[in-house]
Amino acid sequence: VMTVAVSVASGVDNIISAFGGLAGYRVALAVGFVVLLTAMNLRGVRESGRAFAAPTYLFIGGILLMVVTGLVRVVFGDDPQAPTAAFGIHPAEGGDNLAGLGLLMLGLRAFASGCTALTGVEAISNGVPAFRAPKSRNAASTMSAMGILAVVMFIGVTVLAMTSNVHYVDDACQLSGLAGDCSTYTQQTVIAQLASTFLGGDNSVLFYFIQAVTALVLILAANTAFNGFPLLASILAQHRYLPRQMHTRGDRLAFSNGIIALAVVAGGLLWFYKADVTSLIHLYILGVFTSFTLSQIGMVRHWNRALAGESDPAVRGAAQRSRVINGLGAVTTALVLVIVLITKFTQGAWLAVLAAVALWAMMRGIRRHYDAVSSELAVEDPAEESAKPT
Repeated sequence: VMTVAVSVASGVDNIISAFGGLAGYRVALAVGFVVLLTAMNLRGVRESGRAFAAPTYLFIGGILLMVVTGLVRVVFGDDPQAPTAAFGIHPAEGGDNLAGLGLLMLGLRAFASGCTALTGVEAISNGVPAFRAPKSRNAASTMSAMGILAVVMFIGVTVLAMTSNVHYVDDACQLSGLAGDCSTYTQQTVIAQLASTFLGGDNSVLFYFIQAVTALVLILAANTAFNGFPLLASILAQHRYLPRQMHTRGDRLAFSNGIIALAVVAGGLLWFYKADVTSLIHLYILGVFTSFTLSQIGMVRHWNRALAGESDPAVRGAAQRSRVINGLGAVTTALVLVIVLITKFTQGAWLAVLAAVALWAMMRGIRRHYDAVSSELAVEDPAEESAKPT
């Protein structure tokens, strides 16, 4: 649900960065894209590797072009400044005595927010069976390539943002030197500001190209949830933790009820939070790293069970190494989860905690209901009934 909400909201943000006049239609655009994705998936549209690969390659190529162009200009003495370079940021009142604590919390918050770059790696591990042989090696090579590209683009964008003095804040009214009504000011995304600064301004072809491929790849990312969630919901329904209707296929052999449920909840979140990425991201990070931590702990348990029944020294050695790796992963992701919970609890993460508890209680209640109905409908053996003492 959060993948759909955050991806669509981010895509709309980049569209509005290119066409500022659409700022008043932010929620309508976001909900409209959810409706479009829902209609496509209800008709049984399947992911096509080539169709989805093209926007991804264009996005990577565009970002790398922008980074290389910007770094070359900076190295040769050109020092272009972002549209927001002249702005300052209002300090909080009475914060002079809390500078050390504030710096620590800012670092923790940046760390927690930056860890969202790790989301998506699970798509590769989940999709190992779809790789060509040797499956594990090809999947590992893909993950390595993704990691290298992510680090290169992240560092490049960060360096350009720092050299061009990009300013982006949660609330535009925190900016000083802003002319006019701050509540109506539409901030451009960091990517949009960098594209404008280093690729020829807001009206250049390359600027619109960067915004188009960024918006497209983000909205297409939301479609992965439309493929994954209905299947997950059907499995949970099969195990009686969700209504049985989630296990029913529609005319197009898609899990229609799961698709509609996903769209309704994601659309409701977009409407409630006014398609604001900053507000939605708190819920997203908490959910992601809860899942990561649980999966790593699950792998540690898996290796413990494997070691209990294994006597081959070579196999035991490999299993022990894997257990150490997954144990380290569990500690790391749990640390991120704690940091996210501390730094973002008052900013909306509390709602994710409340939702998790409510969902757990709801699913347990559904399971109890089905178990009770099953026991009521159970057919008793007439022979046993007649043998009972009257």
